[in-house]
Amino acid sequence: MKYFFLSDGWTVGRVWEFGGLWNENSWRRKPEIQQMNLCIFEQGEKLWLYRVEDAILMVEVKPTAHVPTDSGNQNIGQVVLKRLIDAEDVIQRMNESAALPQLSSTQESG
Repeated sequence: MKYFFLSDGWTVGRVWEFGGLWNENSWRRKPEIQQMNLCIFEQGEKLWLYRVEDAILMVEVKPTAHVPTDSGNQNIGQVVLKRLIDAEDVIQRMNESAALPQLSSTQESG
């Protein structure tokens, strides 16, 4: 399995596999992408963990329609390509995220 983190207000767009863009006709199914029940907080954002099947190389993510823009103007579009990470990278990111609040509360009490 492979993984990636995705912020609230963003959704998965196109999906790439070894042969290029995911083709539902060739595969006869949609790609397996599942939001897990785990999240981390980084820079004030809630990032949800997603799990994908091994055949997927990269995913396109884009903001959902209800995400407000900074200027109030409608953007033409924002798209980010997410590279996938393995389970060890997920554990490392979760440990780093969990360690920050513990470190600051320890310093305040001492």
